[in-house]
Amino acid sequence: MQSDILVSGGGIAGLTAAAAFGTAGYNVICVDPEVEGPADQRSTAFLQPAVSVLRAAGLWEKLAPQAAALQVMRIVDAGGALPEPRLVTEFDASEISDQPFGWNLPNALLRRVMAERLTELPNVIHLRGIGTRALATRTTGAKVTLTDGSIVATRLVIAADGRESPMRRAADIPVRTTRFGQHALAFSVSHPTAHDNVSTEVHRSGGPFTLVPLPDRDGLHTSAVVWMETTAEAERLRALPSDEFSAAASTRSAGILGPLTLASPIGMFPIIGQIAARMTGERLALMAEAAHVLPPIGAQGLNTSLADLAALLDVTTPATLGEASSLDAYHSRRHTDVRTRAMGIEALNRASMLSWPMMRDLRATMLGALHSARPVRQALMRAGMGR
Repeated sequence: MQSDILVSGGGIAGLTAAAAFGTAGYNVICVDPEVEGPADQRSTAFLQPAVSVLRAAGLWEKLAPQAAALQVMRIVDAGGALPEPRLVTEFDASEISDQPFGWNLPNALLRRVMAERLTELPNVIHLRGIGTRALATRTTGAKVTLTDGSIVATRLVIAADGRESPMRRAADIPVRTTRFGQHALAFSVSHPTAHDNVSTEVHRSGGPFTLVPLPDRDGLHTSAVVWMETTAEAERLRALPSDEFSAAASTRSAGILGPLTLASPIGMFPIIGQIAARMTGERLALMAEAAHVLPPIGAQGLNTSLADLAALLDVTTPATLGEASSLDAYHSRRHTDVRTRAMGIEALNRASMLSWPMMRDLRATMLGALHSARPVRQALMRAGMGR
């Protein structure tokens, strides 16, 4: 088989990359090792800059009608003696834009819509249930061996194949990994109080508890939740009966939306930070979790991944596809930003994990000070959106 581009990985980032380059006219093979299994219980918030990438991929028009807007980002500090709000700060997108911060969609829906988009593109082949196994490159091109034994000759390999990326390993690109001793629980809940398009992070200890708006379901107000805790506590919580889990989640949410009722299975995944030493190799571009893994705070993970894709689209032309010059430009444009963003997110995560009362008091004081200064508040909002 031959292609202009081989995309290794069929997650949201890989499917978007295949759709974007396919829409741009390149012949693309997307190798997707994921097989049908339990539905992904997470959701993804696309911030404003990501929408242009989704439009370029022919996806946004299909997704927008099913998205929940994120107009306000609310941060609640519940780090006092009782698990109740003692400081509530709100960042309203209307201060800096006539659009919401972003839009939230369930991951299971995203994968379905994106896979359907690939079937509309005659120049894209979507290989399901097949992964990449080996990589051989020259200055003139690359050959990728797939898990079914077939070989694809291509001009550019895009590694969007996760934190254990086989293509990154094949290119011998090292990574720096930080482990936080945390896991995240991902699930959805219903609640009596409308979210009013407000995304809420509740900070106490162990990590943030984040409620992200979803469209109402069966007449009930609904939100997606990512609950970060120490690994032992996350395992204990996941094993609770559903009514006890709902009660624990309600307490941890500081009651901001009223009593929460579990409305889905509970997914669980480890929290790490990881940065590749380089975002490129010969005929190879790393993006998304193959290049960087960030704790799920402030919707930075996939939006950083789509910033990778936007930069790769921008530096790529048919004449320079896979050439060292365009790959060097991609690395230069993205690597410093990724490292800076990763340091900031890791610092926020460690601050959210604090359990000492004095340190939690300091966290609340700093949050209040940052929010009260209008120029600082607006600068933080722009930075959070990647602008």
